[in-house]
Amino acid sequence: MTIRHHPGDEVLLELAAGRLAAGPALLVSTHVEMCPRCQERLRTLEMLGGAFMEGLEPEPLRPQALACVLAAIDALPGRGAPVDSPSFTASRTRPAWPAGVPWPRALDACRLAPWKWIGPGMYWSRVVLPADPSANVFLLRIGPGKRLPMHTHSGFEWTQVLHGAFHDGREGFGPGDFDGAGSDVHHQPVVQADGECICLAAVEGRVVFDGAVARLFGALVGM
Repeated sequence: MTIRHHPGDEVLLELAAGRLAAGPALLVSTHVEMCPRCQERLRTLEMLGGAFMEGLEPEPLRPQALACVLAAIDALPGRGAPVDSPSFTASRTRPAWPAGVPWPRALDACRLAPWKWIGPGMYWSRVVLPADPSANVFLLRIGPGKRLPMHTHSGFEWTQVLHGAFHDGREGFGPGDFDGAGSDVHHQPVVQADGECICLAAVEGRVVFDGAVARLFGALVGM
């Protein structure tokens, strides 16, 4: 497997520092799991970060600092309130998975819905993250030669290819490849003709589809 598209060092650094939101963090972690190059880059960044922290002069805490932090945590909105359950049934069982395609270990702690038909040769499975159940993360399983509607994004769309390949008019993406697309990207992913494609995706904001029918498609699948 030759991986050609990777998250940048700034994204890996955000992951190492714990500053990525839960959805993008899952995508980047899944990529790192598949990519020896990024495993090495992440280790290097973690070591550099550790060395930097060790070189800092210790600062004394002010009196009652711990008490102030705990009080601030208790004051967070919704603390202790029950989390609304998703409007669909999700379970820890995996959706049907093609033989020979490795299952990402990063998904083991998540709840996943069974595949849901969203169009001829197209299926969708919602991924519920324990750290952020409201994160918009999902699996897409698209058949050979099929294409998603043309769209852009109100925020940022992160995609990790788990199996198969597609082209979106900018680049070709194959197994292990990672992509981040912002509001400046207007594209239409088209799956290669010789096999299906399975991707893990996270969306911050909304996917903005062209045309009324495509927008209805997006609303139906929560994209």
